[in-house]
Amino acid sequence: MSERESMEYDVVIVGAGPGGLSTAIRLKQLAAEKNQELSVCVLEKGAEVGAHILSGAVMDPIALNELIPDWQARGAPLNVEVTQDQFLFLTETKAKSTPPWLLPDCFKNEGNYVVRLGAVTQWLAEQAEALEIDIFPGFAAAHVLYNEAGAVRGVLTGDMGVARDGTHKPDYQPGMELLAKYTIFAEGSRGHLGRELIEKFKLDAGKNSQSYGIGIKEMWEVDPSQSQPGLVMHTAGWPLDADTYGGSFLYHLDNNLVVVGLVVGLDYANPWLSPFEEFQRYKTHPAIKPTFNGAKRIAYGARSLTAGGLLALPKFVFPGGAMVGCEAGFLNASRIKGSHAAIKSGMLAAEAAFAAINAGRQHDELSAYTHEFERSWLYEELNKARNFKQWFKKGRTVGTLMTGIEQWVLKGKMPWSIANHKPDHAALQPAALCTPIEYPKPDGVLTFDKLSSVYLSNTNHEEDEPVHLTLKDPTVPVRVNLAEYAGPESRYCPAGVYEFITDASGADHLQINAQNCVHCKTCDIKDPKQNIVWVVPQGGEGPVYSGM
Repeated sequence: MSERESMEYDVVIVGAGPGGLSTAIRLKQLAAEKNQELSVCVLEKGAEVGAHILSGAVMDPIALNELIPDWQARGAPLNVEVTQDQFLFLTETKAKSTPPWLLPDCFKNEGNYVVRLGAVTQWLAEQAEALEIDIFPGFAAAHVLYNEAGAVRGVLTGDMGVARDGTHKPDYQPGMELLAKYTIFAEGSRGHLGRELIEKFKLDAGKNSQSYGIGIKEMWEVDPSQSQPGLVMHTAGWPLDADTYGGSFLYHLDNNLVVVGLVVGLDYANPWLSPFEEFQRYKTHPAIKPTFNGAKRIAYGARSLTAGGLLALPKFVFPGGAMVGCEAGFLNASRIKGSHAAIKSGMLAAEAAFAAINAGRQHDELSAYTHEFERSWLYEELNKARNFKQWFKKGRTVGTLMTGIEQWVLKGKMPWSIANHKPDHAALQPAALCTPIEYPKPDGVLTFDKLSSVYLSNTNHEEDEPVHLTLKDPTVPVRVNLAEYAGPESRYCPAGVYEFITDASGADHLQINAQNCVHCKTCDIKDPKQNIVWVVPQGGEGPVYSGM
């Protein structure tokens, strides 16, 4: 058996998204300013940087202006400035437009850019590599490493070449230890190491329960007559009912490209609901459908997002490391934006880590990161919107009314905070108490099935490797989920991973099609008994998104 290799860095960063790469860039900028050597590496589980990046996205350049002030001269792919905001309330057949003067500031996008976040991330990686930062795509951080005092001292990458039965194949390679003075976790929403750290260090003690959404997205090449670069449209209402949180986005890029998606809050109650099917249905609305006349769907993907806001934000520092970006939960759900927050949080973490290393410290708590966050514009922005998601847990009418009062009348200066201590998975009701939902069959032109959609995500996993969707108790899916909740995993998964099969004897089984997994993390969040635990497959697997 091969011996484990180890490499030592000053800082190891897990995840090459906007948060992780911004952390790395800021660290190297600070080292250059002080004329010091600082070793930094970034691990990325995707086959390439950007492969697992999926977002809307409309980007506020506020943090990028701070990180790389000359980003325009350097060719950052922020090419389409927002030209028009539209916000529609949909019923099944009608659409009511909200006048611009009635929109609270959080829904206005003047000065922002419609971007392909995967492309922005690849550009950030180029800036990082120019600063001699080591970026290792295709390497999945599988385990957190702790020292004898219990502080984080690095991560262990996953073994390669392990068969499904756990035996080593001829190409077996053991994982590598990456050791650091500080380890920064930037895995995105519901990172599996972040989940472990939150539990181990009790980082969510005294906080609101975290709240998540599932974002399902497609990219289309539309007829030039339908293209309106810079148009940003959001909708609320149909196809979701008044008790289900969510809304759509439809953004016009350049080159006749349109991105369209639906976000559904994972605190929904009805187990018959399928976020994927709701999204397909949304595209058939009379106000939406014309955009796609003569168009061709060219990409598909899905990803969870961490939407609980400031009151659900866990403590994001612990001995030996910190969390940044959506891993911690810095997304501003009221603005439908998170990339600017990821960049800013990465910069703040970098500044705290650099100061600590400069002072000869290691493996302790970066309390300066917390302190500086609380003095930043990011804290101020999130504080204004701190009740947004909690109000919508009380239904669309209350959510809309109270958001209007807090954002439009009080300008985010409300004297109250709303508590929520019910995790998303606990919101699911037994199937017998809910109305079944019949979804129309896809037409293959505007609406599609899951398998043809997953094909467009370029997802790939080896057949002969351990299943990365693990069950604490293999009897729960049939004994509890199927019996009580009508098998919700077959509907909440946007990639057809979970399938209930009845064998010749009439017995039910859960079949896990792990090779379909797009790494969205919905199952890890929504499983009613928290029996499904998502762990990393081999590095380099999963989707290969192109500019999503």
